[in-house]
Amino acid sequence: MQIPSKYTQMHERHPELMQAYEAFGAACAGAGPLDARTTALIKLGVSMGAGMEGAVHSHTRKAIEAGVSKDEILHAALLLAPTVGFPNMMRARSWVLDVIEGSSA
Repeated sequence: MQIPSKYTQMHERHPELMQAYEAFGAACAGAGPLDARTTALIKLGVSMGAGMEGAVHSHTRKAIEAGVSKDEILHAALLLAPTVGFPNMMRARSWVLDVIEGSSA
């Protein structure tokens, strides 16, 4: 997975802050019974619903790493339509496609 340069720059400039941020994320993930695959899909869905482009890109990559297939990721995007609307689903789907079109997921 290619980590965006802005993220690595934050690590370089604020290593303690980023270590704390990542530790918080790991603690949240480990605080319950959900497996990595389910967690990845939930985070992707939340990011899509919130309209956060960078997070959708990141969580699409992480979902692929967790073993979620391209078809499953695209299905997750489609599920947004009845809740947040067709235009918002199309926007989120385009962000997902930014990541998965070139992958073999």
